Amino acid sequence: MNIDALARPEILALEPYASARRLADSAGLLLNANENPWSPNNEGTALNRYPDPQPAALKAALAGEYGVVTDHLLITRGSDEGIDLLVRAFCRPGVDRVLTCPPCFGMYALSARVQGATVIEVPLIETEAGFTGDFDTIAKSPPCKLYFLCTPNNPTGNELAADDILTLAEQVAGHGLVVVDEAYVEFGEQPSLANRAGVVPNLVVLRTLSKAYGLAGCRIGSVIAAAKIIALLRRIIAPYPLPTPAVAAAMKALSPSARKRRGKQLTTLMAEKPGLVAALGKHAAIIDVWPGAANFVLVRTVAGAGLVEAAARAGIRLRDQSAQPGLTDCVRITLGTPDENARLIAFLEEWQP
Repeated sequence: MNIDALARPEILALEPYASARRLADSAGLLLNANENPWSPNNEGTALNRYPDPQPAALKAALAGEYGVVTDHLLITRGSDEGIDLLVRAFCRPGVDRVLTCPPCFGMYALSARVQGATVIEVPLIETEAGFTGDFDTIAKSPPCKLYFLCTPNNPTGNELAADDILTLAEQVAGHGLVVVDEAYVEFGEQPSLANRAGVVPNLVVLRTLSKAYGLAGCRIGSVIAAAKIIALLRRIIAPYPLPTPAVAAAMKALSPSARKRRGKQLTTLMAEKPGLVAALGKHAAIIDVWPGAANFVLVRTVAGAGLVEAAARAGIRLRDQSAQPGLTDCVRITLGTPDENARLIAFLEEWQP
């Protein structure tokens, strides 16, 4: 597959900015980046020095975590930056199209519209069992440069079958990339497609440390794709996207001891879901409950905004999803600690719309 033919000609012709750290490593006498030679009182962390744009140790650790080679991985500021980079690299304003499957994460469409790309929407199909992707309609849609899929999907929690995703990648190989957002994959039952990205040349996988790894405040994500795609995105990424403290926190989160602790936390977290789902299902004002495969539950109530407002008055923050297509009066509820979930259930037992 010719990735260059899909990329914006302007990006291919662009002379990328070469930062001081990109041109030379941080060894020796550093007189090449106009930095302050004195570090502030930061417990030994060299915050006066610009960080490596793609720290080798973190890149190797993430590649090992996801089962890929380092040439197929780009570290980004969360998945959001990965989405934005892909849209900017491949979509010409007023010319190219991006496909999304609402209800879904709003940044796919927002990034496309900011870039001036047309957004094609193929809504998920609601069934008694939950939501599912409409892959037949996707395949028949006008050709798009990027096809954004999320599994497990936010906010519906449904997973998409790997065979359907890979078939779509084959169907659109001549004109588009299939981008699979796996922000919640650690909570689900289906394996990641990360090890297929790069093997399938037009498959891109997004991963993040924000959810299961507990590092939402550090903004560490990854784009996993063929080496040519990664090289293209590196041409337009910010010179120093990764703050030194965030890199240090990510390295700790990927250590063996942190992995063991995280496994126990995820087991505890997901063990809480059946109890919450049962409590929601018993409530007279809750019409539908979609447990999904992620760390949240989606519900439809007789008064979605009313539930969110009442919960806020009780000091509990829930997410109104009514603005999403097909989700009128729907509310997304994130799983918390056992104590937090107990507090939520106690609130629900008292709540009347």
